[in-house]
Amino acid sequence: MNIIFIGKRGRSTRTIKLNTPALAAAVVLGVSLLSATLFSGGYFIARQTDSGPDKVLLTAWQGEMEMQRDEIAAARRKVDEDMDALAMRLGELQAKVIRLDALGERLTQVAKLDKGEFDFSALPAVGGPADVSALGSMEVPDFIRSLEDLSLKVDDRAEQLGLLETMLMSRNLQKEIQPAGRPIKKGWISSYYGMRTDPFTGHREHHKGIDLAGKKGSDVIAVGAGVVTWAGSRYGYGNLVEVNHGNGYSTRYGHNEEILVSVGDTVTKGQVLSKMGSTGRSTGPHVHFEVLYKGKAVDPKKFVLAVN
Repeated sequence: MNIIFIGKRGRSTRTIKLNTPALAAAVVLGVSLLSATLFSGGYFIARQTDSGPDKVLLTAWQGEMEMQRDEIAAARRKVDEDMDALAMRLGELQAKVIRLDALGERLTQVAKLDKGEFDFSALPAVGGPADVSALGSMEVPDFIRSLEDLSLKVDDRAEQLGLLETMLMSRNLQKEIQPAGRPIKKGWISSYYGMRTDPFTGHREHHKGIDLAGKKGSDVIAVGAGVVTWAGSRYGYGNLVEVNHGNGYSTRYGHNEEILVSVGDTVTKGQVLSKMGSTGRSTGPHVHFEVLYKGKAVDPKKFVLAVN
């Protein structure tokens, strides 16, 4: 085998003779390995040179995606927390509205208002043209602010309605305990308060109450709410019932045939206290009715004629 080397510009040549086949094969193998090494090295360098910017860009994209994933996760957590807070506030408002509805129902009853006019189980009647310029989505901060404003208004209305309820109940309580009306359902006034001729002695003397005559055994009723402070026999009065109404007022019901209450009992306006009779200093079935203010007898006429 011969190896021919050609000089510059092809002017000179040189030939090397390889006499043995093994030597020729070694030379060919060496040339092949050198070519393959040069080719592989060039390819690797080319790949390294070409892929550098791609790796940097890919790394930057991966970092940006991780940041976006973290931001999305944080936003979701914030939305969940905000929704939980809004749900809690909504539950509180619902509870307050339920209490307001119950309070409104009580006020309707206490004030004796028309339930059909003040129906707290239905929405109030409202209406009017829509403001087109105001249409649009409400931002979350605006919604939360509106929710807080509504909560404050509900609290304020609840406090005002509570005070109104207290005033109405106090007024009704005053009306209940204030002596007013007749102590009997049927009958007539047989003797007035003031100076009169005593039916037993014929002498002029001061009558501390008024007498209301009626049918024996008919009902004698309380003219106001209060507490029974006397329920038994008493000189001159026969079987007597006395009721303390507070605010300095007391009433007495004398000459009863039967007493139906006991000392310490709480009675309401219109409650039956006893049955009309003629016990004690009496000429016939009637009730001797007295009104006392701070322990002194006053004319019961204005109380009998008063209407609550």
